[in-house]
Amino acid sequence: MPSAVVVASAGHGLGGSDVALLVVVVVLIVATGFLALSETAITRMSRIKAVSLVEEERRGAPTLLRIVERTERVLPVVLFALEMCTLVAATLVGVVAEHAFGGLGVVIATMFEVVVIFVVAELAPKTWAVQHSERAALRVAPVIRALYAFAPLRWVTQGLIRISNVILPGKGIQAGPYTSDELILAMADTAVDEDVIEHQERTLIHSIIDFGDTVVRDVMVPRPDMVAVESRALIGDVIDIAIAAGFSRIPVYGQGIDDVLGLLYVKDLLRAEREDKSTSEVTAILRPAQFVPESKRVSELMTEMQANKQHMAIVVDEYGGTAGLITLEDVLEELVGEITDEYDTERRDVERLDDGALVVNARMTIDEVNEELGEDPLPEGDWDTVGGLIYAVLGHVPTEGEQVRTGHHVLVAERVQGRRIGRVRITVAPESGSSAEGGDE
Repeated sequence: MPSAVVVASAGHGLGGSDVALLVVVVVLIVATGFLALSETAITRMSRIKAVSLVEEERRGAPTLLRIVERTERVLPVVLFALEMCTLVAATLVGVVAEHAFGGLGVVIATMFEVVVIFVVAELAPKTWAVQHSERAALRVAPVIRALYAFAPLRWVTQGLIRISNVILPGKGIQAGPYTSDELILAMADTAVDEDVIEHQERTLIHSIIDFGDTVVRDVMVPRPDMVAVESRALIGDVIDIAIAAGFSRIPVYGQGIDDVLGLLYVKDLLRAEREDKSTSEVTAILRPAQFVPESKRVSELMTEMQANKQHMAIVVDEYGGTAGLITLEDVLEELVGEITDEYDTERRDVERLDDGALVVNARMTIDEVNEELGEDPLPEGDWDTVGGLIYAVLGHVPTEGEQVRTGHHVLVAERVQGRRIGRVRITVAPESGSSAEGGDE
């Protein structure tokens, strides 16, 4: 590049001021490269990683952690300084090129800006920062901190952000880390593939992410499955019911199941029996019940149950009626999977047969069944469960063995108890034949 300038100078010449401008351009290009590297290093550094670097006592890690903790404030200053260096350097190159080459200088300046400023000052530093993110972040941290501490630059940046928010109303640059649930899940899947974490750990991570979006309605024991006794029942009789059911807590209702009065604890029943109160009504040892709406998030409910030392809550619907009940064990099973003890009878909600058919509990949610089906899922709609899908398609209570076709599947109500569907057999529908679609609206 210098030789081209010398040749061109024969026609137009470069003055002393132009040489000074070239020196400024070189300094600005170096600054641009450093700021571009800094931008990439900061955005790719998470707070968790910065904390681990501090624990490893890496040089510059405490400064880096302070920067990462306020990325939303530091990053705009870096970006503004980067754009300022880039624009000023490009402008000065254009001025010098025009002095040296006349009208042709615009073309030469443009080529210079694309090749040198973009490739050398931006692309190359950012690529290096991506490949050496930790080293880059640790090296730029002290300089970036000093740059952010320069008050005039910070004030100008904040002023420009306010102007941009007036033109395009918004919240400005948001605080990091720049991640999402989907990204965390993808990272967990990748970690399993690379043998960084175990499959069980991946499952736990997925459960924790899903836990925040799960509501009580998805976890509760529905009303028809509840074991409850009326308030006039005798203590001695309820002990037999509790032993047969294998539960430690039983709801008590008054006028009906929608009128839950409280909870019975088996330990209170046994204590009362030993005190010769077997013929007394259960209301004598009744404890208050906790009531929660079916739309409540289970993460919030778990915190409340821990604080109130409650292991069971009655779930109510939007009309105030009893929708079901939920226990602390039900909530924990959403995180760690099914919890069984020596008194539980193992239930298999999903069974895959040799012919490829899937037999599922009708209470399983559509999402759970679709995970088993893979790329050919059941349709979603105003129903939550597989049983609800069959009801929606048929419009009536099915008889045992009645089947419906929805999409590419045939659903057979294999077990029907009263008005409730127990088990459903799911098979791939044949290509020919009529179909009753399941509510794809």
